[in-house]
Amino acid sequence: QVQFVESGGGLVQPGGSLRLSCAASMPYFAIYTLDWYRQPPGKQRELVATITGGGTTNYADSVKGRFTISRDNAKKTVYLQMNSLKPEDTAVYYCNRDLVPLSWGQGTQVTVSS
Repeated sequence: QVQFVESGGGLVQPGGSLRLSCAASMPYFAIYTLDWYRQPPGKQRELVATITGGGTTNYADSVKGRFTISRDNAKKTVYLQMNSLKPEDTAVYYCNRDLVPLSWGQGTQVTVSS
Protein backbone atom coordinates (compact mmCIF):
# COMPACT_ATOMS: atom_id res chain seq x y z
CA GLN A 1 0.00 0.00 0.00
CA VAL A 2 1.33 3.40 -0.96
CA GLN A 3 2.15 5.69 1.95
CA PHE A 4 3.02 9.35 2.09
CA VAL A 5 4.90 10.58 5.15
CA GLU A 6 5.07 14.35 5.47
CA SER A 7 7.50 16.11 7.82
CA GLY A 8 9.21 19.42 8.47
CA GLY A 9 6.34 21.51 9.75
CA GLY A 10 6.41 23.64 12.85
CA LEU A 11 5.81 27.05 14.35
CA VAL A 12 7.49 29.94 12.54
CA GLN A 13 7.23 33.72 12.70
CA PRO A 14 5.86 35.71 9.77
CA GLY A 15 8.59 36.17 7.19
CA GLY A 16 10.29 32.95 8.19
CA SER A 17 11.02 29.79 6.20
CA LEU A 18 10.37 26.08 6.43
CA ARG A 19 11.22 23.12 4.22
CA LEU A 20 8.70 20.33 4.08
CA SER A 21 9.51 16.80 2.97
CA CYS A 22 7.25 14.02 1.78
CA ALA A 23 8.57 10.48 1.48
CA ALA A 24 6.51 8.18 -0.72
CA SER A 25 6.58 4.42 -0.79
CA MET A 26 5.34 4.41 -4.37
CA PRO A 27 6.51 2.22 -7.25
CA TYR A 28 7.48 4.13 -10.40
CA PHE A 29 7.73 7.31 -8.32
CA ALA A 30 9.73 9.12 -10.99
CA ILE A 31 7.00 9.07 -13.63
CA TYR A 32 4.24 10.63 -11.57
CA THR A 33 3.21 14.23 -11.21
CA LEU A 34 3.10 15.04 -7.51
CA ASP A 35 1.28 17.73 -5.59
CA TRP A 36 1.49 19.57 -2.30
CA TYR A 37 -1.86 20.47 -0.79
CA ARG A 38 -2.82 22.32 2.37
CA GLN A 39 -5.89 22.47 4.56
CA PRO A 40 -6.25 25.66 6.62
CA PRO A 41 -8.27 25.48 9.85
CA GLY A 42 -11.99 25.18 9.07
CA LYS A 43 -11.44 25.21 5.32
CA GLN A 44 -11.21 22.70 2.50
CA ARG A 45 -8.01 21.21 1.22
CA GLU A 46 -6.43 23.24 -1.60
CA LEU A 47 -3.73 22.60 -4.16
CA VAL A 48 -0.53 24.55 -3.50
CA ALA A 49 2.10 23.28 -5.93
CA THR A 50 2.66 20.64 -8.59
CA ILE A 51 5.75 19.04 -10.10
CA THR A 52 5.77 16.70 -13.09
CA GLY A 53 8.06 13.73 -13.55
CA GLY A 54 10.16 15.93 -15.82
CA GLY A 55 10.43 18.69 -13.24
CA THR A 56 7.93 21.21 -14.59
CA THR A 57 6.35 23.12 -11.73
CA ASN A 58 3.16 25.06 -11.16
CA TYR A 59 1.94 27.05 -8.18
CA ALA A 60 -1.21 28.52 -6.72
CA ASP A 61 -1.26 32.29 -7.10
CA SER A 62 -1.22 32.69 -3.33
CA VAL A 63 2.23 31.10 -3.00
CA LYS A 64 3.86 31.96 -6.33
CA GLY A 65 7.28 33.52 -5.81
CA ARG A 66 7.48 32.34 -2.19
CA PHE A 67 7.24 28.53 -2.38
CA THR A 68 9.37 26.12 -4.42
CA ILE A 69 8.50 22.49 -5.07
CA SER A 70 11.23 20.00 -5.95
CA ARG A 71 11.78 16.26 -5.99
CA ASP A 72 14.50 13.66 -5.53
CA ASN A 73 13.46 10.58 -7.46
CA ALA A 74 16.27 8.45 -6.03
CA LYS A 75 14.95 9.12 -2.54
CA LYS A 76 11.29 9.02 -3.60
CA THR A 77 10.83 12.33 -1.85
CA VAL A 78 9.16 15.59 -2.80
CA TYR A 79 9.99 18.87 -1.05
CA LEU A 80 8.32 22.21 -0.50
CA GLN A 81 10.57 25.13 0.35
CA MET A 82 8.44 27.87 1.89
CA ASN A 83 9.86 31.37 2.26
CA SER A 84 8.36 34.68 3.37
CA LEU A 85 5.69 32.82 5.27
CA LYS A 86 2.46 34.59 6.16
CA PRO A 87 -0.16 33.84 8.84
CA GLU A 88 -2.53 32.76 6.06
CA ASP A 89 -0.12 29.94 5.18
CA THR A 90 -1.09 28.26 8.46
CA ALA A 91 -2.47 24.83 7.55
CA VAL A 92 -1.84 21.11 7.58
CA TYR A 93 0.25 20.31 4.50
CA TYR A 94 -0.08 17.07 2.55
CA CYS A 95 1.45 15.55 -0.56
CA ASN A 96 -0.16 13.15 -3.01
CA ARG A 97 -0.19 11.96 -6.57
CA ASP A 98 -1.78 14.25 -9.14
CA LEU A 99 -5.13 13.50 -10.87
CA VAL A 100 -5.82 10.22 -9.04
CA PRO A 101 -4.84 10.78 -5.41
CA LEU A 102 -3.87 7.81 -3.27
CA SER A 103 -4.38 7.34 0.45
CA TRP A 104 -3.64 10.55 2.34
CA GLY A 105 -0.87 10.73 4.90
CA GLN A 106 -1.10 12.40 8.29
CA GLY A 107 0.19 15.68 6.98
CA THR A 108 2.49 18.13 8.74
CA GLN A 109 1.26 21.17 10.65
CA VAL A 110 2.60 24.58 9.68
CA THR A 111 1.75 27.47 11.98
CA VAL A 112 2.81 31.00 11.11
CA SER A 113 2.38 33.31 14.06
CA SER A 114 4.23 35.90 16.06
